Amino acid sequence: MAIRQGKILVVDDNEDILFTLKMLLRPMAESITTCNNPVEINRLVSRNRYNVVLLDMNFTADAVSGKEGFYWMERIREISPETVVILITAYSDTEKAVRAIKAGATDFIPKPWQNEKMLATVSSALELSFSRTEIKELKEQKSALTTSVTQEEIIGESPAMQAVFQTVDKLQGADANILLLGENGTGKDLIAGMLYQQSNRANEPYVTIDLGSIPNELFESELFGYEKGAFTDAQKEKPGRFEIASGGTLFLNEIGNLSPTLQAKLLTVIEQQRLCRLGSTRERRIDVRLISATNTDLYQAVRTGDFRQDLLYRINTIEIHIPPLRERGNDIVLLADYFLKVYSLKYQKEVTGFSREASQLLKQYCWPGNVRELQHAIERAVILSSQNKLQYDDFMLHITDTSREKQKKNYNLEELEKSTIQAVLRQCTGNMTQAAELLGITRTSLYRRLEKYGL
Repeated sequence: MAIRQGKILVVDDNEDILFTLKMLLRPMAESITTCNNPVEINRLVSRNRYNVVLLDMNFTADAVSGKEGFYWMERIREISPETVVILITAYSDTEKAVRAIKAGATDFIPKPWQNEKMLATVSSALELSFSRTEIKELKEQKSALTTSVTQEEIIGESPAMQAVFQTVDKLQGADANILLLGENGTGKDLIAGMLYQQSNRANEPYVTIDLGSIPNELFESELFGYEKGAFTDAQKEKPGRFEIASGGTLFLNEIGNLSPTLQAKLLTVIEQQRLCRLGSTRERRIDVRLISATNTDLYQAVRTGDFRQDLLYRINTIEIHIPPLRERGNDIVLLADYFLKVYSLKYQKEVTGFSREASQLLKQYCWPGNVRELQHAIERAVILSSQNKLQYDDFMLHITDTSREKQKKNYNLEELEKSTIQAVLRQCTGNMTQAAELLGITRTSLYRRLEKYGL
């Protein structure tokens, strides 16, 4: 294993000592800076990132007590906490050694030293510095990639959304993997945040990644990380999202977009709870709770061979179906009122409601983009509005013949009943008793309908 080299600063008022240490430590150093005046320490440490500083305890101003060494060590630690400090002195005693360690020095070496002892001490100090730097960078990466989750109000009084809330409440404290199913714009990310906040991992990292936005060639490096030199641009090692989320929760959005090859790699990591960074042979253990989401019909994808059945069973311990906005009844009005207040305040406009025609339009429109589309439509209307109520013409949601035809189809009672039963069964993950209760019918009636519709 190659020895990692680092940057070393040697501070001593004896030129012979500086020369000797520079020659001795050269094999283990990327660079060695020598300094015979401690006044230069602030400037040097501020401008350079030294891994190790070898610091004399006694200079001309104070030849015995070591106070100068302690003073300059404190300055170094203030400027660069990751830098490892080794104190050296010609006046060694146990009391000074104890004080030096308590003050933050890593080691204490008396003059004259044994070369083997000096080399071993500096080698250990370099490794400690590298570890400190890696820990700091990992914390910074965790901070950068960990999503800050605030408890946003999720509005929904419809039976479909109340069923979602009931399922979420039952999962408080559970550590099972969750699969969120629903069309784009239904708020799967909000439900994922709610599940995270009420879990036992709420104080641990919450890392999100949109798998649909990652090119195949970057998948492994983003999720599993890489070592320095693993590929051309790998200038330094980097942990992946799984490693950063370890101990916490990883939200894999749009998991249905993964290719079969990437599905196999993801399955292996989930099953083994271990991974190898690109360019490494060392396995790292992880402890991650998965919340996955997709707008893809994964069961149909399994039937067509586009999604692995074994991966589906790993991520769907609990399934939650988020209903589309068109199936949420009066929730459209509640959400529209909420977004109206938000954007009236944001754009400082006195818009207090909707005209009758605008309200009718919002209720009749099929909302293919769901809540996200409604939100953007209200924001745009508030910006364009010149009256205290939003008008029909403030919206660009004119119902087309195609959407009218879709709505006519939705009035077919048998189709409505069949789709409702399917949605409730997905919501209840096949629990017939709970499904019957939500539908307001007996289990016997539910089984008759399942037989009728071939479900």
